[in-house]
This record gives sequence, structure tokens and C-alpha cells, in this order.
Amino acid sequence: MHQRVLGPQQRAVSAMGLGCMGMSEFYGPSDDAESLLTLHRALALGITLFDSADTYGHGHNEQLLGQLVRQIGPARRQPLCLASKFGIVRQPGQAGRRIDNSPAYIRQACEASLQRLGVEQIDLYYCHRRDPEVPIEEVVEAMAGLVRAGKVAQIGLSEVSASTLRRAAAIHPIAAVQTEYSLWSRDPEAELLPACAELGVSLVAYSPLGRAFLTDTLATGQLSDGDFRQHSPRFQGEAAQANQQLVAQLSAFAQARGQSNAQVALAWLLAKHPQLIPIPGTRRIAYLEQNAAAADCALSAADVAELDKLFDPARVQGERYPASGWLGIEQAM
Repeated sequence: MHQRVLGPQQRAVSAMGLGCMGMSEFYGPSDDAESLLTLHRALALGITLFDSADTYGHGHNEQLLGQLVRQIGPARRQPLCLASKFGIVRQPGQAGRRIDNSPAYIRQACEASLQRLGVEQIDLYYCHRRDPEVPIEEVVEAMAGLVRAGKVAQIGLSEVSASTLRRAAAIHPIAAVQTEYSLWSRDPEAELLPACAELGVSLVAYSPLGRAFLTDTLATGQLSDGDFRQHSPRFQGEAAQANQQLVAQLSAFAQARGQSNAQVALAWLLAKHPQLIPIPGTRRIAYLEQNAAAADCALSAADVAELDKLFDPARVQGERYPASGWLGIEQAM
């Protein structure tokens, strides 16, 4: 697996990470035994960046990674970059959620994540969502305190604007900004991606395959109970039909090059910024192997330009989240 660097410290990580959220919830039923096999296969493929959060499965996702850490032992754990997040507070069995960015909560959340992961230090710790009532300077100073205490190696932010990133970086080095970025979610290109390049911050792209829509393997009418995509505007009605036409063109593009849709979509992202790291999520080894192979699927400048034109944002229909999903997400400012 090719490597890229994470943040100003230039820590080497795999060019492709693994998003672990779906191993715990949001995408229908999962199986821990299957997920652990997939995690071990990811290690064998050279993947070193594993992305989690305390809210995924109400702690279950971190506990799952903790099982992996125990199974592989200290020597194999050392090169891994375990990433987790704080900030989204949910109660089991309740649909609602709130954002907490208070310094006391940040310290409390970090201690709980350390215990669930079974590690002494979290390699990359993100503020998952922003509470606009708490100044970003106060948030970052609390996170910097975790670094000074040795509980966190590097810090990051998720779904923030370029303006917030610059304010944060003035307080403490920011290793990464995580945001949704894919062929059909290109908002970061206007301001956030240039700011990352300016500051030496890595951009970690979540949902790089459009929550599987771009792969052309998803039957939108057959999503299982508990799959949050049932409520996603881009997966509904006329928007889904229009977006499917774009995916059909992507399929033709990929087939002409002997690649899968997923490999083309991931290779396109890798071409966008030398410190960009996609974190496609999957529970299944077959998809994991296909995604990992995208690190070797180089696209020409002409290919990238053709895909840019095909997925002009004006052609993509529907918002990326329902109204309730925008809590804590900053728009460009």
C-alpha cells in the first residue's frame, strides 16, 4: 500500500484508510466476527488508518477496534493510526442528539475512548461536530491539553469551514480535517481544500463512494431496516433517478479502463491533493480488497478533468443529509 503523510508532523499512513462506522450501526445489521476478519485483512493489505468515533454504536465501534488491538499485540499496533472523535452525544434508543464541545466533556470523552480502545494514546483525535456557542480556540486548547498529557498524539477537526480551520491552526497544529468529499460531494474544493494545502493539513475524505451509490451496486429500494440512507434526499425519488444517470456514465468510464466504479472514484480523490486520504467504509473483505487496489489506479489529468465535468455539482440532485443531519456541520464562511 502506498503511503501519504498526516498533517504538519508528516506521520506516514496508508494512502487509503478504513472507515469503521458501518461495522456498528447506520447501515443495517452487522456481524462482529465478519468485521474483525475485515479489520485483519485491512492490516494485511497495508492499511494503517482506522477511523472510528465514540458515537458509532454508542461505543461499540471503539470496543471493536479494541478487540483488534488486543489480538494483534503491541508490535503490530505501533504503526497503526487509530482515529476517533468526540462531540456527538446520543442516548441508546433515542433518535435525538446534541453537540458538546465543552472542555470538561472533551477530557471525559477522551478518557472513555482510551478505555474502549484499550490504548494509552489516541493517534488522531477529532472534534466530530462543532458547537458554535463554544469558540474554536477554547475547543482546540482543550484538545492541545490532551496532547500535552500524552493522551492524544495529533488532533483534527471534522466538517468545519476554512475560516474555522485557520483559527484553530493558530492555536495548535491541526493534523487533519475530515469532511465528506466525493465525486458527488465537492463542496471542499472551493475553500477547504486550498486552506488544507496552505496549512499542511491532511484532508480525510469520508463517504468517498457516496455511501455506496457511486459503486452502482446498491439497490436503493432494498435498503434494510436501520439503514439511514432510507432518509437521505439523494437516495429518494426523482433525485435518485437523476443521480443514477450520472452513475451510469461513471460505470461506462470505469469499464472502458478496466476498473470498478469504486476504484475510479477513489483514484479521482487521490489525484486531488497529495495529503488527501479517503476512508471508504465496508464490512466485507471483497469490497475492502477492491477499494485498497484503487491506490494503484492512477488517473491522467484528462481523466480527472472528464470526471470533474461529468460530476459538475449542478448535476447532482438532492442534499447530502436530511435536515436533522446538518447539526454541527459548518458551511463555508
